[in-house]
Amino acid sequence: MIAVALFALLLAVVQAVALRRHVRRTPAAPRSLPFISVLKPLCGVDDDLWRNLRTFARLDYPRFEIVLGVKDAGDAAFPLALQARRRWPGLVRVALQRGAPGLNPKVNQLITLAQAARGDVLVVSDSNVRVRRDYLKVIAAAFDDARVGLVTHPVAGAGERSAGALFDNTLMCGATTPGIIGAKCVAGRDLVVGKSMALRRGDLRALGGFERLKDVLAEDFLSGRLVTRELGKRVVLASSPVINVVRSQGMGAFFSRYLRWSVMQRKAVGTPAYAAQILLNPVALALAALAASPSAAAGFAFAGVWIARAALHESSARALRGRGLAAFCLLSPAADLLLGAAWAAGLWRDEICWRGNRLRVCAGTRLEPVEPAIAQPDLATLAR
Repeated sequence: MIAVALFALLLAVVQAVALRRHVRRTPAAPRSLPFISVLKPLCGVDDDLWRNLRTFARLDYPRFEIVLGVKDAGDAAFPLALQARRRWPGLVRVALQRGAPGLNPKVNQLITLAQAARGDVLVVSDSNVRVRRDYLKVIAAAFDDARVGLVTHPVAGAGERSAGALFDNTLMCGATTPGIIGAKCVAGRDLVVGKSMALRRGDLRALGGFERLKDVLAEDFLSGRLVTRELGKRVVLASSPVINVVRSQGMGAFFSRYLRWSVMQRKAVGTPAYAAQILLNPVALALAALAASPSAAAGFAFAGVWIARAALHESSARALRGRGLAAFCLLSPAADLLLGAAWAAGLWRDEICWRGNRLRVCAGTRLEPVEPAIAQPDLATLAR
C-alpha cells in the first residue's frame, strides 16, 4: 500500500509539471473577431459577484455582449443584474428564465440565455468567475481553427477567508485543475469544465442545443464528449486560467459539493474508472497504509507523502493564481483526506441534494426526481 501511495505521488508530480508547462504557453493572437455572447446564469449573490462581473465588462474585445440570466424576479441576484445593465448599457442585458424544461437548473437558464443571445460564439461562464482582459481574444484565437468545436479553461480557486473556502480553493488549484491538464496533455483526454465553456452557435445547434442536456448533471463533461464524438471536432484547453472566487464557504457546503461531484463523476465515467481515481490521492492511500499496518516505516512514509503533497499544492497554486497558500500549505493535504472521504461515499451513493431538490443520478449523469416518501398511517391511531 505504501508503494501504491508513492506511485500516486509520482502521478501527482507528473500532473503538477504538466500544469506548469501548460500555463506558461503564450496564447496566439486571433485572426478574426466574431461577435461573442457571454452567458451568465445567476442564482443568488455569490461572493464578490459585482467585482466578477466588472472583469467581464472591462474585457479587451471589440464586439461582445453579456447576458445575465436569473430564474425569476424574486432571485436575490435580480436587482444586481438590473444594476449591471444600468451601469453598462448596451453591453449587459438581463433575461428571465422562460419555463423549466429540465431537471438541471443551470441548463434551464442556459436554454433561455442562448435564445436571447445575439453572438456567433456562445461563452458559458459561471457567476463566481473572474477573468483576464484577453479572455475573449484567447477564445477567438482558438476558433480560428475550423476543427475546434469547444474551448474551455483551467480554473484557479482564490479569495479564501474561511476554512471551507480554503479547502475548496486548495483542491481546485492542487487536484482538480492539475487533473484536467494532466488528462489533456499527458493522456489526451478532454475534461471540460463548465466554469468556462465556449461553443459556436452552429455547433451547439448541430448537437441539439442546450435542450439536449436539460436532464443531465454533467452538462459540461457531456458537451465535450458530444463535440468530439458526434461533430468530430477538437476541444481546446486554453493556457490562461479563469479565477473561481470562493471566500466564505462553510465546511458543510464544501464537503456537500464534493459529494455531489463524486456521484457525478462515477455516473459519467463508470465505476471502474471512478474507482481508479483513488490513485490520484496519495495522502489518502498513505493514511490507509498507516492504518492497515501501524509502524515507524509507515509513519515516515505518510509524513513524507504529506510534506510532498503540501509542496505540490503550493506549487500549483503559485502557477495558477500567482501566489501560494502561505502557512496553510503545510495543512493543505487535509483537504485530500476529505476528498478521499467524498470519493468513498461516491462509490455507493446515487442521490444528491442540489438547490433544495433531491435527485437520483443515473448512468451518463441523467437526472431523475426522487419522490418524497409517503408517511404510513399509524394503525393504532386509525383503530381509535
